[in-house]
Amino acid sequence: METGGAALPPDIGNPTPRVVLETNMGRIVMELDRESAPQTVESIVNHVQNQFYNGLIFQRVRPGFMIQAGAFTVDGQMRQSSSPMLPNESDNGLSNVRGTVAMARRDDPNSASTQFFINLVDNTYLDYQPETAETPVRWGYTVFGQVVEGMDVVDAIARVPTQRGTLSEAVPLQPIIIERAYVEGG
Repeated sequence: METGGAALPPDIGNPTPRVVLETNMGRIVMELDRESAPQTVESIVNHVQNQFYNGLIFQRVRPGFMIQAGAFTVDGQMRQSSSPMLPNESDNGLSNVRGTVAMARRDDPNSASTQFFINLVDNTYLDYQPETAETPVRWGYTVFGQVVEGMDVVDAIARVPTQRGTLSEAVPLQPIIIERAYVEGG
């Protein structure tokens, strides 16, 4: 299934759009920061408006670290987006602290697509680190928002039993489903 194209224009008027994730464990509201991560927020809002995240699962749950979603259906199929990979916007002054939302990516710093994670604790080692005389730039993971309602739900998701699976090393035994994602007031 391919979705996430440009069927609907992104909500470009609001500098801090709120995305609601209605999950089978409760509601999570994320406030996005368009000023700090404009291309990331545009992509997320566009995917939400095109219902890309509806029916996807939290496929990686790591207590004391983070919970991750944005690619897989309940039956383990990867949902593909037709949108291009995102440029890394981690040098934006935001930090991977508890409750923030950041883009997941591969080793390539510019490989984020649709997967995101919510930090359960302060994970500042995931932040951008500028080049020094001793070390090259260390690209971080782009923080683009924060949970403003539902951290209790996030923490409950973090406590579910997991197992090693084909999707990740920590797949919930019972699927944690994003039943519906939408832009608040949109």
